Amino acid sequence: MSKPIVAIVGRPNVGKSTLFNSLAGKKISIVKDTPGITRDRIYMDVHWLKHTFTLIDTGGIEPESKDIILSQMRLQAQVAIDTADVILFMVDVRQGLQDSDSKVADMLRRSNKPVLLIVNKVDNYEKLLPDVYEFYNLGMGDPIPISASGKQGVGDMLDEVVKFFPEREGEEEEEEIPKIAIVGKPNVGKSSIINKLLGEDRLIVSTIAGTTRDAVDTKVVFHGKEYIFIDTAGLRRKNKIKEELERYMIVRTVSAIERAQIVVLVIDAVEGITEQDAKIAGIAHERGKGIIIGVNKWDAIEKDDKTIYKYMNRIKEVLAYMPYGETIFFSAKTGQRLTKLYELIDVVVENHSLRIATGVLNEIMSEAVALQQPPSDRGRRLKLYYITQVSVKPPTFVIFVNVKELFHFSYVRYLENKLRDAFGFRGTSLKFIIRERKESK
Repeated sequence: MSKPIVAIVGRPNVGKSTLFNSLAGKKISIVKDTPGITRDRIYMDVHWLKHTFTLIDTGGIEPESKDIILSQMRLQAQVAIDTADVILFMVDVRQGLQDSDSKVADMLRRSNKPVLLIVNKVDNYEKLLPDVYEFYNLGMGDPIPISASGKQGVGDMLDEVVKFFPEREGEEEEEEIPKIAIVGKPNVGKSSIINKLLGEDRLIVSTIAGTTRDAVDTKVVFHGKEYIFIDTAGLRRKNKIKEELERYMIVRTVSAIERAQIVVLVIDAVEGITEQDAKIAGIAHERGKGIIIGVNKWDAIEKDDKTIYKYMNRIKEVLAYMPYGETIFFSAKTGQRLTKLYELIDVVVENHSLRIATGVLNEIMSEAVALQQPPSDRGRRLKLYYITQVSVKPPTFVIFVNVKELFHFSYVRYLENKLRDAFGFRGTSLKFIIRERKESK
């Protein structure tokens, strides 16, 4: 049985993201005193008493706006409303009842979903309570006064929310679903990729760079297998960041990479790979994620028999520190080769979780040592006693040696290459931990 879904909706700047953050327990949504900041809905599991539900934060609804972004935000909010089991309709006691609130209320009435009217910013209960009564005019039932920033009244609100949840017999154990973060610079087609894979306009797609301001989790089923794609805000060079909002985007991308098992770095084929792409890939590499380089807009490139080799060589040159990354060329616009991404994700997921028996590892290490003697310094030679794998995601190995300082990086790389020759480990970094052990007499 799936978790109930609760959506927070309302006009821009009434405090939806502040409530979301308060319930999620951390800074997930962008909170800034500028209408229209939260552009895509965000998902987060929330626990209250014996209940767990999925909370959706939405962009503010401007019922009659002609602005391209605001109109798409309205469509996004409608999708969230259609998805939700319970709706939290938020209004602002300080701004009072607005005409836009009445129009949002009409939209919610048509949904035929349970709706709770949440009056936010009631920081002083005695002083502001008379102003709360004004919202009875919406005809949406009893207003529930809260202060999202001060967390006042939130518990009472949640008690009302869970009354609409069906009784659950027992918790089902959810199988592990691969999480794939789609990252890259603004306007390289990250949202378009997920929309094409999903077959619907789930994410806002616009030619305005930086449209996707929050990371959004989207579940996709392909050939019976489930995948969760995390779409992210694109990273920009720091000297181009002129607003505080851009910093949230950078944190969001790093956060999305942390949550993912596999990272797909999307590169614009027309522009080619850049230093900024290398920096984004570096974040994923340092965190030990499975990495796929997706070259999008491949349909826009004039090709000959050498084009793909030139691209591959350029990618290998810029991403020399992670030669294991898998590369795929596709077009989100036409869908060309895009479904091949699933095959590559499956391969990288398998390699990222690959575990090798200790006996086999030590055989490979012995052969490697026989072929190339370990380094020595001032009469002391490095001795390798034992290797074992201690974890996966990424595959992590502990090597016991006599003198840790003698284990040069170049020899670690040599052993890594030997393991890759034997087992592939396509698309995933390998982590090595060197431990010193005294020689037995």
